[in-house]
Amino acid sequence: MDELPGSLGTSASLALRFGQTIFSTASLLFMCLDIQFYSYTAFCYLVTVMGLVVPWGMTLVIADAYSVFVKCLPRQPRILIIIILGDLALSYLSLAAACSTASTTNLLLDSDESYCPAKLCTRYQLSAAMAFLSWFLSLGSALFNLWLLPSL
Repeated sequence: MDELPGSLGTSASLALRFGQTIFSTASLLFMCLDIQFYSYTAFCYLVTVMGLVVPWGMTLVIADAYSVFVKCLPRQPRILIIIILGDLALSYLSLAAACSTASTTNLLLDSDESYCPAKLCTRYQLSAAMAFLSWFLSLGSALFNLWLLPSL
């Protein structure tokens, strides 16, 4: 069986997972640097989703690192289906959270300076941007693994 770059157990998959974890952690940090994010549901939703993405990504980083360095990870269709479904679910949730955060931040910036000071809104925008990058990497990983599934 040929190795598909980006599929489970490859160095490209390790890079995708590592990037996903870094971006979702950065999104959490940018959002949680200030207490005021609790005021808006969209921001709480982003924190919740990124709080789910970080352990998911870290677990798969460990699995990919083990596979890359030990070269001994059996590929089973059931495990791959669980990973694909988890990636797809979390990527859709990440996209929804990033979009809602970006639109809420844009609305707060357009409404008035008193709702969102410029420094605080910049953090929210950076958090949304990191969530979009995390979504992109998660979706890419899901698609690569979905492409690998028929060959198992």
